[in-house]
Amino acid sequence: MKTHAAALGAAVALAAAAGQAAPDPAHGEEVYGRCLACHALASDRVGPRHCGVVGRRAGSVPGFDYSPAMKKSKLTWNEQTLDRFLANPMKVVPGTSMTYAGVPEAKDRADLIAYLRQAGESAACRK
Repeated sequence: MKTHAAALGAAVALAAAAGQAAPDPAHGEEVYGRCLACHALASDRVGPRHCGVVGRRAGSVPGFDYSPAMKKSKLTWNEQTLDRFLANPMKVVPGTSMTYAGVPEAKDRADLIAYLRQAGESAACRK
């Protein structure tokens, strides 16, 4: 529970630093709709699954065929790294196979990250 509280505190701090209200996971789920063409929570598609993405080392889902750039990125997905990556994936990891242009609005990114964290604790991700 302390870890969840600390993470929520970090997410709130990230939103506050961006001059925004606390992240809204419900809105983040709506934003996640943009991701569904390539990603799913509990299964790999064109992109890797998102269950457990917060706290996971980039390029580490077993059996997923990542780009060499992602495998070598040495990123661990947290609120800050996800925010930077989601803003401009190809700038943060040049050579990534994720060709999506990014999520331009900081509030949308904060909400999406809050959703991914919350979804990672859901029944769908505990299977």
